Amino acid sequence: MATTADFRNGMCIEHNGQLFSIVQFQHVKPGKGPAFVRTKLKNISTGRVLENTFSAGVKVTEARVEHRPHQFLYKDDMGYHFMNTESFEQMTIQEALVESPDLMREGQEVDLVYHVDSETPLMVNLPQFIVYEITYTEPGVRGDTSSTSSLKQATIDTGATVMVPLFIENGERIKVDTKERSYVERAKE
Repeated sequence: MATTADFRNGMCIEHNGQLFSIVQFQHVKPGKGPAFVRTKLKNISTGRVLENTFSAGVKVTEARVEHRPHQFLYKDDMGYHFMNTESFEQMTIQEALVESPDLMREGQEVDLVYHVDSETPLMVNLPQFIVYEITYTEPGVRGDTSSTSSLKQATIDTGATVMVPLFIENGERIKVDTKERSYVERAKE
């Protein structure tokens, strides 16, 4: 059993008979009344995010999960195929369990999160930052080449689109935050 003081991003808990991952949490101590914890929880089976408030100190059941390294092999009609990099076992995962599947490329290293008690895969997590190459973007407007306040759409080598600053051009390599699906910086060579 864990309490609200043990909350951290990515922690898996059992709530209302289902498994949830904590996306965000905030401890609140109002001037009047008891303290509480405001959370955003992602339902692991459906992917829906809901907001929930817990009273401070409430006990919750922490789900036992394990992160195992896998490599993304390919996608077909059956789903996404992964190989365990330690045992070389292959498995197929449905798209609903894959976080941002359009940002994954073949050969990509990912973490599969398993529920330890039932040995079932819960979700696929991409690395926080990945370097991609820009395959297409509109040219920037002259005079706005150093401003990062204006953004434009760019297609990356996986086919996904992300918003980038105006000074980014075709063929450049950029670092993308996969959790926020946002541009971070130009990739260092």
